[in-house]
Amino acid sequence: MSGRRKPDWLKMRPPSGRRFTDIKQTLRDRDLHTVCEEANCPNMGECWSGRDGPGTATFMLMGDRCSRGCNFCDVQTGGMEPLDPDEPANVAAAVAEIGLDYVVLTSVDRDDLPDQGASHFAQTIREIKQRDPSILVEVLIPDFQGDEEAVRKIIDAKPDVIAHNIETVERLQWPVRDRRANYEQSLSVLEQVKRESDIYTKTSIMLGLGEYDHEIYQTLSDLREADVDVVTLGQYLQPSRTHLDVFEYVHPDAFETWRQVAEDELGFLYCASGPMVRSSYKAGELFVDAIVRDGKSVEQARREARTAAGS
Repeated sequence: MSGRRKPDWLKMRPPSGRRFTDIKQTLRDRDLHTVCEEANCPNMGECWSGRDGPGTATFMLMGDRCSRGCNFCDVQTGGMEPLDPDEPANVAAAVAEIGLDYVVLTSVDRDDLPDQGASHFAQTIREIKQRDPSILVEVLIPDFQGDEEAVRKIIDAKPDVIAHNIETVERLQWPVRDRRANYEQSLSVLEQVKRESDIYTKTSIMLGLGEYDHEIYQTLSDLREADVDVVTLGQYLQPSRTHLDVFEYVHPDAFETWRQVAEDELGFLYCASGPMVRSSYKAGELFVDAIVRDGKSVEQARREARTAAGS
């Protein structure tokens, strides 16, 4: 299906605006990477331009090359370089310069490192919180090959949200993900966070890869069994012709149905669901911000997040 014309609901506006340009220059000046750029996120222009606030950028730690090769992802594989010991402080400084009050941190997989980069991740969280404890920090972490001590280092750094993406239904884990990743391992990471802390948890599922409805429902059910709080569902888009083909362009009405199932039937605190939704998505971040910072009710936080996101 990769050669078919995309439906109208998947049309994107190109990134633009002074705010977008300023953030990009700040990142270049400090030699920092964002998953927004590396993964060709379709919402980069909207998030960076900060239509309703200071803007959002998802910082990608530990370089721009990944030790794994997932067939859906546009981040380059191999050629791993040593960690930059100044990166945690540089990220914290960039956060202050840009003026963010909600920060999302993610990383490439670093299976080549002794602790797979968990300490580096944790230090970045601490650097941001030391500069300004009021900043909310969400981290989107790898599975660390199921190493509980590595996950515990992230928990101990006390971010406000720990996300880990299950990506797709159990049947499609391969060929979608690298063989070192798997469904049960991802569930175990999310379960550990809840078992050992009261930190909010979050995950993301891509649709349009050939999954069946009953498999989506089962995945959502398994995630709720793991006590996951927030889930996002979005359309898989092929980054290049060497990546997995799009099996189906899922209609926006179907995404809305899954949102209702997730929240009203299965009990997720919040579900952002739509063709252009990604794991680091402004609506989800606004929801958590309202819950954690302002102590608003779940229903009020949901309404405000959707209004701000224009949905």
